[in-house]
Amino acid sequence: MTQYNLTATTTFGMEGVVKKEVKDLGFDDLEVSNGKVEFKGNEKDICRANLWLRSAERVQIKVGEFKATDFDQLYEKTKELPWDWFLTKNAHFPVSGKSVKSELHHVPTCQSIVKKAIVDNLKQRYNTEWFDEDGPTYKIEIALYKDTATLTLDTSGQGLHKRGYRELSSSAPLQETIASGMIQLSKWDPDRILIDPFSGSGTIPIEAALRAKNIAPGLNREFDFEDWHFIKDTDIREVKEEARSKIKKDLNPRLIAGYDKDEDMVSMGRYHAKKAGVSDIIHFQQMDFKDFSTNRKYGYIITNPPYGLRLSDQSEVEKLYKLMGEKLLPLDTWSYYILSAYEDFEKVFGKEASKRRKLYNGGIKVDYYQYYGPWPPRDN
Repeated sequence: MTQYNLTATTTFGMEGVVKKEVKDLGFDDLEVSNGKVEFKGNEKDICRANLWLRSAERVQIKVGEFKATDFDQLYEKTKELPWDWFLTKNAHFPVSGKSVKSELHHVPTCQSIVKKAIVDNLKQRYNTEWFDEDGPTYKIEIALYKDTATLTLDTSGQGLHKRGYRELSSSAPLQETIASGMIQLSKWDPDRILIDPFSGSGTIPIEAALRAKNIAPGLNREFDFEDWHFIKDTDIREVKEEARSKIKKDLNPRLIAGYDKDEDMVSMGRYHAKKAGVSDIIHFQQMDFKDFSTNRKYGYIITNPPYGLRLSDQSEVEKLYKLMGEKLLPLDTWSYYILSAYEDFEKVFGKEASKRRKLYNGGIKVDYYQYYGPWPPRDN
């Protein structure tokens, strides 16, 4: 099998989580930088990474990287790359781009030059002057950072947050990859109950349940690489069959709970959980947070409550955060993990977090407030 330079892209702040995921899949010699984790793998590894990574945004193949301070350099260096290895004669290969702190800062021109260089490369390889581009899709990205050009192929297609279970939408859904990262940062394990008192359409409970049952998050969706000529159907089937064989069964049916005051959101959560194959271990219930209570011990709260980004909403959100403090702080054996864009959250909540982490949710800068509770006593 061929070895490729692979990149798992990630939201800023989630690099450490994705690094651990990649390492847990058996990869080493990892390189971590802002928004990405780089590693090496073969064709089956491309399948495995797309199927199993829970908090990464995409899996890319790095085709080439070089310095480029003028358009001639960009064209010539791009044309030299082995595009004929990746792209078939009928390949559909749109080019996207971005540029940061680089001489070549006009992205549309960079995209056009990269496209022309690839076409000229393939003209020589396939001895033709025209490409219909009516075949499999190979999304190409030209990323310029401090005059270094990186050219990649997107193996995933739709972002990895597209698990395949969310068919219905809510007004402000939490991205699945962020929810999974929140769960991993909390160090929650299925021996402890998990509650999301603002579960909305069910993303946090469902992501926790997928993890508890060891269901690969990409098992019920399709990827662009599945149509590529250099990745065998037998390899794809083998990786998927391996993933299905690892699914855990017979877990505690009341392991995870999701509450929301909106009955439509509760119904949506139940529907999504069923689609995801995890409805057997999640209890969804309509409940206003003012009615929340529990007599359980050593549990976890992981939640994404309203932010109150509009000035007109801030007083209501402050009341809610104050109520959250009144409800949660007395639960002295519990751990709670709360995502919010409200800068004075700790002050209103009534306690400084054990740790804060800056993240981005849908382009909004947020803080992940982590309150560590005690570990349950060990059985003798």
